[in-house]
This record gives sequence, structure tokens and C-alpha cells, in this order.
Amino acid sequence: MKDNKIRLQKYLSECSVASRRKAEELIEQGKVRINGRVAQLGAKVDPKRDKVTVSGKTVVANTEKMYIMLHKPRGYVTTTKDELDRRCVTDLVKDAGVKLFPVGRLDKNSEGLLFMTNDGNFANNLTHPSAQVNKTYRVTVKGDAVDEKIVKLREGIEIDGRKTLPCDVFVAERKTDRTVLIFVIHEGRNRQIRKMCEAVDLEVMRLKRTEIAGVKLGMLPQGKWRELNEREMRRLTNITKKEE
Repeated sequence: MKDNKIRLQKYLSECSVASRRKAEELIEQGKVRINGRVAQLGAKVDPKRDKVTVSGKTVVANTEKMYIMLHKPRGYVTTTKDELDRRCVTDLVKDAGVKLFPVGRLDKNSEGLLFMTNDGNFANNLTHPSAQVNKTYRVTVKGDAVDEKIVKLREGIEIDGRKTLPCDVFVAERKTDRTVLIFVIHEGRNRQIRKMCEAVDLEVMRLKRTEIAGVKLGMLPQGKWRELNEREMRRLTNITKKEE
């Protein structure tokens, strides 16, 4: 008999409950049940036979996939729900017609391009470290970013006990009280650019993500979203085409 079971976190992401990483957190917190029993990390589920609930709510399979870009404003957290009752990016896409979750993260005080979807496989593959997706940021720092500091940023900075990978950093604009830098990185570590700048005594005044994997934010207004077009989806799908 064919085994139709799939990993629980994969099933939850396919049903638009959360990304796989967030689904794993929900499982570890004991919020997920299979047929009434608390699920354990590593469990598998048969979508046709098993009843899965999250915080008491039954999980329903979703077949309509949606892929959007959002211009995230500052002041919003990149999550589907926040225990501190802060504003979430999902508040900005309630009119999408389907439940979406963010692909990757962009911290509360940062702004710019954020993908959102209900396709867990797409999200997982795009954010997996092996994908090494290029992400471009426009970063305004206080004062003058001297060449010596820029070289250090390019070569890699040790943060949280691990050195960042080499990246592209160059000056876009110099003013008397600030410098605008362009970062192109292909890691997704938590608050990475802010921590890199802090390590070389540069104070970040503004951080905006403008591009991911060649897909640009463009002139999309803050707080607004749009669906990704065919060209953008082809570009991103080429990245996410890999065996699970």
C-alpha cells in the first residue's frame, strides 16, 4: 500500500498555516495535534485520513497558491501573529483573499521588499541557506563611512560567534552627516546588516530592502502589495526548483 504520509511541518506550510520553520516552532510548543494527540517534531500525517489542529482549530488544505510582494513599512513585525500585539505584516494583506505568510524576515525597524505566499515549498526553498539568494539593501548610516570600514564589511564580520560571508558594499551617496551604502548579501541571518554595521561603529539610521534575486521593489508605495508577475515568478521558480 502506498504511503501517503508527509512531514507535519510540510503539511502545515502547504495549508498556509505558517512557514516550515514557524510550523516547527508551533509543534515544539505543543500547539499542534494529530487526531487529538499532541504532535511531536518529526511526525508525519496522511492529509486524507488524519485530522490536524493548531491551537484547537482544524487545519484545512488550501489548493489556491498566491505569490505577492509587499512594501513593508517600518513599525511592522514580520510574522503572522504577535504575542505582544504589535502590528504584523499580515494586517497589510487582509484583502488578498487567502491567508498568506511572509517569506523570510525583515525586522520591525526596517522597510522594503518582502515576499508573501501560501506556498510552503516555495518559501522554504527560497529561504534555505543553500539557495544563497542575493538581497540588496539601501542603508543610511550616521556620519562618514570611511573606506577602511567598508573593506571590513565586504570581507566579513564576526557576529554571534560566526563570520559573515563576503558581500558587496559600496557608497551610493555621501553627505556631511550621513552616508548611503548599498549592501548585496546572500545570507539571511537575524538583523545581519545592523549587527555588521554596529561591529564597525556605524549607526544605522535607515535600512530598506530594494531587491531579492533580481526582483525589484520598484515604485510600489509603502504598505501596498501586488502579485508577482510571470517574469518574476520564472526567475524565482528557477531558484526554488530543487529536490526536497
